[in-house]
Amino acid sequence: MARPRNFENHRWMGDKRTMRVHDLDNATEACAIDDILAAESYLAFGPDTLPEARNRCYHPCRFCHDADEVA
Repeated sequence: MARPRNFENHRWMGDKRTMRVHDLDNATEACAIDDILAAESYLAFGPDTLPEARNRCYHPCRFCHDADEVA
């Protein structure tokens, strides 16, 4: 899956509706990235890291994260 235009330089995308963070390098159809973009409920993190997303209370998406990385 290609990265969305607004996220060409970002790996992590947050969904404000579900408080889930998605790894755009490993996103699947189940992540529904297009739906997140259409609803304009997305968020980029600075710095662009998983620990920063977790610091903002976002939880890793089960479809696009490696179980070892999430633990």
